[in-house]
Amino acid sequence: MQFGGALAVTLMPRAGALGVVALRLLVAAIVLLVVCRPRLRGHSRADWGTVVAFGVAMSAMNGLFYQALDRIPLGVAVTLEVLGPLTLSVVASRRALNLVWAALALAGVCLLSGAGGDGGLGALDPVGVAFALGAGVMWAAYIVFSARTGRRFPQADGLALAMAVGALLFLPLGLAESGAKLADPVTLGLGAGVAVLSSVLPYTLELLALRRLPASTFAVMMSLEPALAATAGFLVLDQALSAVQAAAIALVVAASMGAVRTQTGRPKTATPEA
Repeated sequence: MQFGGALAVTLMPRAGALGVVALRLLVAAIVLLVVCRPRLRGHSRADWGTVVAFGVAMSAMNGLFYQALDRIPLGVAVTLEVLGPLTLSVVASRRALNLVWAALALAGVCLLSGAGGDGGLGALDPVGVAFALGAGVMWAAYIVFSARTGRRFPQADGLALAMAVGALLFLPLGLAESGAKLADPVTLGLGAGVAVLSSVLPYTLELLALRRLPASTFAVMMSLEPALAATAGFLVLDQALSAVQAAAIALVVAASMGAVRTQTGRPKTATPEA
């Protein structure tokens, strides 16, 4: 998923951030609809309302996150974004110990803030930071509606329909920004690569992993995403981290792991990023 994000950054000069999101959602929706072949009949109004809300959250999460990637390093963007589900975990748990993890995450953000020091948030595009935090809010909403959709639709039918909703919502924005550039064969090919790396493969592999791993173990592994994103940013985009940024990412990863482990034995829904 994070290497798909890195590939998306290289595609943005060709198609723009909104164009890349539109291509990713469109290709992923086509693949999932062909593979899942979801039923369109027999669903209640509440079912459709849930899947539409899921699609809106998904498209907003991706749109905000890719706007952030256009402005700040991949590892920092994912670190800020993961604060959304981390906050949701702390609030939903209502356990005193999770205040410790919240404080640890806050310490990581304070390190990133760095009072404008080298490697702190003061050295980053504030609009990019705001987009990343907004993506985190929508990731939390994505988790909520993903769980509700999973209860209402069999297998991955709800995901396929929600992806189609997101693609329909975002396609006009992508066309408005990039127009005919989206029809360029190279752009289409790279966009398909982003969709496969960031949506189709991760979602499929996560479904398989969740059949073999406890949800708590899976969620702990997902907590490593900021570190993996920083690695992908370094290897693909040559985005080196300062010591302050690396320490901040480590604190947020530790906080995410701790929050998940605190909830071991409680019902959880582990879901993927933008």
